[in-house]
Amino acid sequence: MKQHCITRRDFLREAAAGAAGAAGAALLGSGAFAAEGSAARSVVAVARSADALTADLKVNTQAARQILLEAVAKACGKGSAKEAFAALFKPSDIVGIVTSKHMNPTHPEIAGIVKQQLIATGVPETRIRFPQSSIDAASECTALIALPALKAHWLTGIGTVLKLYILYSGKPSNYHDENSAKLGEIWNLDFIKGKTRLVIVDALRPLCDKGPQPDPRYLWNYGGIIASTDPVAAEYVGLRIIQARRDEMKGEPWPLSPPPLCIAAADRTYGLGTSDPAKIRVVKLGADKGALI
Repeated sequence: MKQHCITRRDFLREAAAGAAGAAGAALLGSGAFAAEGSAARSVVAVARSADALTADLKVNTQAARQILLEAVAKACGKGSAKEAFAALFKPSDIVGIVTSKHMNPTHPEIAGIVKQQLIATGVPETRIRFPQSSIDAASECTALIALPALKAHWLTGIGTVLKLYILYSGKPSNYHDENSAKLGEIWNLDFIKGKTRLVIVDALRPLCDKGPQPDPRYLWNYGGIIASTDPVAAEYVGLRIIQARRDEMKGEPWPLSPPPLCIAAADRTYGLGTSDPAKIRVVKLGADKGALI
């Protein structure tokens, strides 16, 4: 069957069709998320705490741990994070925690919380890896946790979940600009495919405009953790948060450039998850749970 690739023209045409004056008008397929109780395909939990960052922008580990564990439990439909981790990871697994290293890095405290939770679940510390740039290390892993920080990107529009594995391609420059639509194919490489069991996005202090150097004007204290077992749905919700912040700052729609073609393509072309908001149920927890921003 011929794959359908998403092009920049497709993105702009569909975005324009869905504009209708909404703040997120520039987003592909922007619209209402699935209602609670509906047969949503994917669940994305967004947990927030006003205390997750201190006044001097340090991570409050206790508050951050609480929202991370709450988000993971809800995303997996379990009563606790311990149950969720136990359902996803076995002591026999070699688990790779893949973090962001550039522009807006994953807070090491968040990675530490995830590692501690794996150990508490029964995964030996000797079987936990941080295989960010090593194809050999990723190949050795039997399971992966995608743990990026939420950010826009000057070459791919959004640089969070789907871009996280770009170094595993061995040719990152082949996935920039319009070719960012192909980021999903990296997730289908033989040594990666099917290994990502959990996505946790560090949204404590996201970056809503592109680099290459992070501009402090576009960082803000969101105090959030996003969790899902669907990488595309998690990316889509992250995009909605970034876009909402951009529109708020500008006072009008301020679409990302280049547009984040990778999200719809990851769904339609590579079958990695859903980018349709009507099939995504967002569970909001903690502070400001009534809104995404």
